[in-house]
Amino acid sequence: VTLGSLALPLFPQFTPVLVAQALTGAAGAVFAPALAAITLGIVGPRHFARRIGRNEAFNHAGNAVAALLAAGLAYQFGPIVVFWLMAALTVASIAATLAIPEDATDNELARGLAEGDDGAGDGKEQPSGLGVLLHNRPLLIFAACAVAFHFANAAMLPLVGQKLALANEQLGTSLMAICIVAAQAVMVPVAMLVGAKADVWGRKPIFLVAFAVLALRGFLYPLSNDPYWLVGVQLLDGVGAGIFGALFPLVVADLTRGTGRFNVSQGAIATAQGIGAALSTGVAGFIVVGAGYSTAFLTLGAIAGAGFLLYLLVM
Repeated sequence: VTLGSLALPLFPQFTPVLVAQALTGAAGAVFAPALAAITLGIVGPRHFARRIGRNEAFNHAGNAVAALLAAGLAYQFGPIVVFWLMAALTVASIAATLAIPEDATDNELARGLAEGDDGAGDGKEQPSGLGVLLHNRPLLIFAACAVAFHFANAAMLPLVGQKLALANEQLGTSLMAICIVAAQAVMVPVAMLVGAKADVWGRKPIFLVAFAVLALRGFLYPLSNDPYWLVGVQLLDGVGAGIFGALFPLVVADLTRGTGRFNVSQGAIATAQGIGAALSTGVAGFIVVGAGYSTAFLTLGAIAGAGFLLYLLVM
């Protein structure tokens, strides 16, 4: 991330920008599953839910603060300073990572190899073959649900941003920034609540709430073009995405416990999510061109509804 952030202002030509963005994207894709694995390796399955909730709360709080800092610094010194800020923050992340004692993480726990709730194992377990990714039916169902969630969710914020810009060119960018920061702020208490209650209420009912809120967003956006209505509905993203971010590693850990394939399963499902997100923006764009924004939002809401039914009836 540091290399990508530094390369963007130094080499503004088209090809280096693509390379820098690829570096940043690759690092970002590694960070979340690696952090989840470290967390599982430190605290074990019994305390994993609460700790993941706390991790996600700090993650979203950091996103909100970083966005506010970037907005303020860009206003004072121009947009190029944002990339220097991101590079500085990633150096701070490296320092925080190095502060974790190397022997604090149990590698067998971190890969989901030990089966007991206390993480106890006999030390002789061997990871399952990679075929577990294709033969674990609940894991495949969850992957399909994750694809549906991101298919429905990924295009909503860009479409809202376009509508805000069309409604008010002067305030469009500012309102878009408010959407992002406010949604991240909502995610903080949501993630904490999920971490505290996931073991008490169960994963399934909480995950269904995320799907229901996502579908509701798709059906509410077309009701008005008022910018403040659009921003208000976007706050619901903090609920749905906050739940998904906190529950995703928990469900994967549940479904892969004892296999030793927690990390590769995270990566495989995240890859599927990326495909869903790419399809979301592409399909939504075609629908907007052909039938307008309202139809696009309703379509995305219907996909979220289908994901809700899939999770309710099959998972």
